[in-house]
Amino acid sequence: MKNYLYFHLLRTAAFLRNTGFALLLGCSLGAFAQSGLPFGVNLAGAEFGHGSKMPGEVNKDYFYPTTADLDYWQSKGLTLLRVPFKWERIQHEAFGPLTRAEVDVMKDLLREAEKRDLHIILDLHNYGRRKVGDKTRILGEAELPIEALSSFWKQLATELQDCKKSIYAYGLMNEPHDMLETVPWVKIAQACIWEIRQVDTETPIMVGGNRWSSADFWKEVSNELKGLYDPQHNLIFEAHCYFDEDASGIYRRSYDEEKANPYIGVERLRPFVKWLKANGLRGFVGEYGVPDNDPRWLVCLDHMLAYMQEQGVNGTYWAAGARWNNYILGVQPLDNYTKDMPQMEVLVKYKETK
Repeated sequence: MKNYLYFHLLRTAAFLRNTGFALLLGCSLGAFAQSGLPFGVNLAGAEFGHGSKMPGEVNKDYFYPTTADLDYWQSKGLTLLRVPFKWERIQHEAFGPLTRAEVDVMKDLLREAEKRDLHIILDLHNYGRRKVGDKTRILGEAELPIEALSSFWKQLATELQDCKKSIYAYGLMNEPHDMLETVPWVKIAQACIWEIRQVDTETPIMVGGNRWSSADFWKEVSNELKGLYDPQHNLIFEAHCYFDEDASGIYRRSYDEEKANPYIGVERLRPFVKWLKANGLRGFVGEYGVPDNDPRWLVCLDHMLAYMQEQGVNGTYWAAGARWNNYILGVQPLDNYTKDMPQMEVLVKYKETK
C-alpha cells in the first residue's frame, strides 16, 4: 500500500507543478521521487515472435501477463511490472488506427493491475525500428518518419486515459541503437514528449538511452538526453545493465570466462547514477538479470540492487513470463506458481528505494 500511496502522491506533485503550486511541496519532483520507489520485474511475452508470427495472434503467438502472474508478484511485494509489447501488433500500419483487440487486452491488464495496487510500465519493445511492408525500417527513414512514433504515442495515451491509474510510465522505446545520424534518438524522443503531453499531463514518460540503453557508456552515448524538455517536468531516464563481458545479457560462458566480479554491476551502473546526480534527473534500470547456474552471479545482483536502493534508483529484473521455456535468466515460478527460482532469494530483499 505504501508504494500505491507514493504513486498517487507523485501524480499529485505533477498536478501541483502544472498549476503553479509546486513550491507548496517544499521540494522538486525529482528530489521527491528518490525514496519509496518500487522494484519489480519484466513480464515478457507480448513482444515474442518474429517473421511469420508478426503481427500474430494474441495468446497463441504471444502472451500478455495473466492475473495469476499479477497475483504472484503482488504476493512477493515486487509491485512494478514492465510489460514489453510490439508496435506492429497494436498498430498494424504506421499512422493507421490502433488494433482494437490489442488495446482491449492492454486495458484489461491495467485494470487488473489497479485492483492489486500494481504499477505498469508500458514498454514499446522495438529498438528504434518497425516493419513497414516487408522491410524493417529505422525511425527517421523516409518510410518511417518521426511522426509515425510520436503520433502513435498520442493515440495510445488517448486510448488509455480511462484506465491510466496503474500506468507508472510510458516507455517510449526499448533499447534504441544505431539510429540515423541525421535523425538522432533525442530528436525522436522530444517529438513523442510533445505529442503525449497534448493528451496526458500526469503520467511520467520514460526515455531509454542510446546503444541498447547502456548504463556503462551512458555519458558517452546518451548525454544529449539531458536536454529533453517536458513541460510537466516528469521524465524518467532508463538504462540497462548486464554482467557478462559484452553486457549483452546472453551469458554465453561461465562466470570466470565472462570476467565477472562481485561488484561488476555497481561498476557498470555508476556512470549512469553519476550522470543522474550531476543533472538532477530521475533514473530507472529497466533490465538486469543473472543466470541461476552459479551462486556468484547472485552476489553480483545483490550488490547492485543494494547500490540502487541506496542511490534512489529503482528497477525491474529481466525477466519473468510464462513462455520462456527454461530461459537462463528467467524468474517465472514453477509448479503452478508454488516454486520460486533461485534469483528470487535476492530480488525479494529489495522492494523499494530508501
